[in-house]
Amino acid sequence: MSTVVTITGCGLAELTCAWLLAGRGHRVRQEADAPAAGARPLLLTGPTLDLLRSLWGDGLLGGAHLLRHRKVSWGPGEPSTRFAQPARVVDGAVLADRMRERLAQAVTVSTDPARWVVTARAPDDPGGQRQVGRRRLLAGTALLRPGVDERTALLGTTALGWLQLTPLGRGDCLVQAMVPGPAEDAAGLLARLLAESELGCVLRRAPDTAVAVPAAPRLHRTPASPPGEPSPTGRLTVGAGAIRYDPLSGTGTAQALRTAVLAAAVIDAEAVGTPATALCAHYTVRLHTAFVQHLRACSELYGTAFTSALWADELDTARLGFRTPGLPVAVV
Repeated sequence: MSTVVTITGCGLAELTCAWLLAGRGHRVRQEADAPAAGARPLLLTGPTLDLLRSLWGDGLLGGAHLLRHRKVSWGPGEPSTRFAQPARVVDGAVLADRMRERLAQAVTVSTDPARWVVTARAPDDPGGQRQVGRRRLLAGTALLRPGVDERTALLGTTALGWLQLTPLGRGDCLVQAMVPGPAEDAAGLLARLLAESELGCVLRRAPDTAVAVPAAPRLHRTPASPPGEPSPTGRLTVGAGAIRYDPLSGTGTAQALRTAVLAAAVIDAEAVGTPATALCAHYTVRLHTAFVQHLRACSELYGTAFTSALWADELDTARLGFRTPGLPVAVV
């Protein structure tokens, strides 16, 4: 049975959900936001690449910069380990453009009232989002020194946080760092971290400009509401609006795509008679369960590298987050 669905937004999760629904015969109406300006480098490792290919097929990643290895030094005094990790660095804006072009050929437009709305926009409800921590991701670009291996990503730590250098090709490098709280002078703090780390020596100089964005794990408490409660149109929140992972995990893009897959499955199942209320409850529990597992993994990983008072509150908040009583967790 065909269902009319409105897709609001043009992120990877919304576009993927629209693609899946259109391929299953549902009628999709897009209300796309204006694409974000500027490049958005994404580092996609093997599992994410496999998932993206299984959903969209080939042809989306042409021109992406190929990485072959990763070199990691995690924690004070730990030696560096270099290992094979094939990955691609893609401009997220270009990837979304290619998805939109492919989707335009598959969408069946309808003027009938929508049964569902799929969006990554979280409702304007201050209590709707559950953020665990205050940490910020610093990001800027810089030039690599001549002769530096542009096929290897580098990850290291200082007392204040971790640093990652991701070659973008043609001598450019994405410089990222995680710190345990707000940063007023992002470029200055990034320069300080580079000066305290061995990674700084592979750059010609620190980034001239940088941004600091919230990066603590975040979950929407009610990412799904069935038709009729309280609106005649059901709502499924996907992507970062539903669940945001810590960037260190490297699985944020994959998790955003998984929310799209799950949202499409909800709409499919409701169209053939499964009660929408039960499906929305299942969607919510699946995301909550993934969030708890992610918090536990973050707590264990960060706890092995950062023992200073600067990180104590952040780590305690994460541990409290996955131990909170009453949080719905799926039985697996």
